[in-house]
Amino acid sequence: MRPKRPLVTGIYGVVVAALVVLAGIDAGNSAAGASARNKLTLMAPAAPGGGWDLAARESQQALRSSGVVNNAQVVNVPGAGGTIGLSQTVGRAGDETTLMVTGTVMLGAVEVNGSEHGLDDVTPIARLADDYVVVVVPADSPYQTLDDFLADWRSNPHGTAIGGGSLGGTDHLLAGLLAQEGGVDPGSLNYISYAGGGEVMTALLSHTVAVGVSGYNDFSDQIEAGRLRALGVSAAEPVEGIEIPTFIEQGVDVELPNWRGVMAPPGLTDEARAEMEAIITEMVETEEWADALDRNRWADTFMVGEEFEEFLDQDIARIRQVIEELGL
Repeated sequence: MRPKRPLVTGIYGVVVAALVVLAGIDAGNSAAGASARNKLTLMAPAAPGGGWDLAARESQQALRSSGVVNNAQVVNVPGAGGTIGLSQTVGRAGDETTLMVTGTVMLGAVEVNGSEHGLDDVTPIARLADDYVVVVVPADSPYQTLDDFLADWRSNPHGTAIGGGSLGGTDHLLAGLLAQEGGVDPGSLNYISYAGGGEVMTALLSHTVAVGVSGYNDFSDQIEAGRLRALGVSAAEPVEGIEIPTFIEQGVDVELPNWRGVMAPPGLTDEARAEMEAIITEMVETEEWADALDRNRWADTFMVGEEFEEFLDQDIARIRQVIEELGL
């Protein structure tokens, strides 16, 4: 637990809506006496269409099609970088039929938004895969290369608006790291947060922002159509199927994987936790999941059990350090 501080304003309606949806799930599960194998709820703590939603729906499809579970449903609980969904998950202590999708974005949002809860308040189940973040500009932008952008950014940091996802999320952290490595004071970062990649793209194409930052899949269609130009991708090394140079290849020492994973509510029995781990392990071994990894250009970084717990502890510490260094 961490000291409670105010979350982003305007989330009361989101909380109420989430409570209504989850109350309905409780009623259904109670009536049916559901187990995870019979009826599993995958919570995407974000609006439909984003990276967490995609991970939840790809998981749903793999679980259903392969018969790992009889029924899997996705519920969206958006708000404050996933911390509204996190709060709801913490409140479902002992629930053996719900998994929350999480990842790098939530680690930063917990710190920057002053969330009452952290990932140490829920039950780690598995790391699924890594996604990558890209920096893009409109096709008519004067920035032809990453160097073009960095040179202009250094000369006019406040006047260069950068659009991305939630405050403290992967997009925000990547923008801060690029500023730091590119010779721009992170404190002068003019970062505008949006609800998702679709809104970032709209802001880009309307020239509300000069540069956009989001997951590769949010922009891939527009990059291929020639409406957006990608300046770099946040992977440590080239990614098969993504024809975009990494920042490291371009001489900027920045890499930031955006991992996706799943967590269960607190208070599970050892048997219930083992069952959740078994379900996800079976899922990632299916042809359907292999196809999802390939289609979405995700890196297979599956971890479960103690290995995942150790990774999570290390990544939480790393993100906290980045946020502190960048003054975010």
